[in-house]
Amino acid sequence: MREANNGNWHTAWRWAQFLSGHCETALLPHWPPSANNQPAAAMIALHARRSAASIQAWARQCPGKALIVVLTGTDLYRDIRSDSDAQQSLALATHLVVLQEAGLHELPPALWHKTCVIFQSARPLLPAAKSRRRFRAVMVGHLRDEKDPLTYLRAAARSDSRRMLFESIGEALQPELARAASTAQAGMPHYRWLGGLPRALTRQRIKHAHVLVNSSLMEGGAHVILEAVQSGTAVLASRISGNLGMLGDDYAGYFPVGDDAALAALLQRCATEPAFLLRLEKQCRERAHLFSPAREKRLVINLVNSALKAPP
Repeated sequence: MREANNGNWHTAWRWAQFLSGHCETALLPHWPPSANNQPAAAMIALHARRSAASIQAWARQCPGKALIVVLTGTDLYRDIRSDSDAQQSLALATHLVVLQEAGLHELPPALWHKTCVIFQSARPLLPAAKSRRRFRAVMVGHLRDEKDPLTYLRAAARSDSRRMLFESIGEALQPELARAASTAQAGMPHYRWLGGLPRALTRQRIKHAHVLVNSSLMEGGAHVILEAVQSGTAVLASRISGNLGMLGDDYAGYFPVGDDAALAALLQRCATEPAFLLRLEKQCRERAHLFSPAREKRLVINLVNSALKAPP
C-alpha cells in the first residue's frame, strides 16, 4: 500500500509506470479486487508470503494465465525455507524475479529456469561537493530489527564526535528501537534521528553524505544502496547475500553483520584515508549501469512480454 512508503510499494509503483505505455495496469492491495474489474491477462505479485492468498486465488480462478512473483528479502532469506504459503507461491508462479544477483542461489535449482534477475533503479543525480569540515554518514530505513539500527548506533558511539556526524532517516516501527534512537540522540551530539522524510529530501541527504551505511540482517535488494550509487555516495554494508548481490563480491566496504567495531573502523578509514573513500566511490560507479531506469524498464517489459507469450 502507498501508506507504507516502503520498498515494495515503490517497486510496484515504478513497474506500473514502466508498463503504462505498454499495457493497462492496476495497483491493487489484494486479488481478486472488491470491484468488478476487466479480466486481467497477468498478475505481478510482490512478496511470496504476504501475497500468498492473492497468488492462490489467481491460480484457482485464472489457470494458465501468467503469474509473476517478485521475491523480497524476507522471502528469500527466511520465508521460503519454512513457510508453506511462501513455498506454494514459488510452485504456482509461472515466472519468478529476484532483485539482485545472489538471490538466484537462494532458490532450489529446479526453479532457476523460471527465474530472472531484475535490479531496481533510481534516477542518477549529479554528485554533490562533500563537506570538508565534517564527515557525514547516513543510514536510511524504517527502524525495525531486520535493518539492525543498533549496530549503527553503537558504531556512532565508538566514533570521533568532533569530526563525524551520523544521521538516521526512517520512521520507528518498533517502540524499543525508537527509544534507543531517542536516547542516542540525547546522549550523542554527533547523532541525529531525523524520522521519516519525503523521498526527494532523503535522496538529497544521501547525496550530500560521504557514505551510506546499510547494516541490515537481510535484504532482497536494498533500494537505498542503489540510490547512493546513483548519487555518487559510497556505501558501507553488512556482508550479507543481498548486499553482496548488489555491490559485488569484491567490494571493499563490507563489515560483518552486527560488528559495530568493524563498522566504526571502516568509517574511520573513510574519514581519514581519501584514497580508500575514492576506491569505494569508484567501485560503486562501476555498478551504476545495473541500476539505470532504462535498463530496469527494458527488463520489466521483456519479462511481461515473455510471460504473456509463454504456453499455458
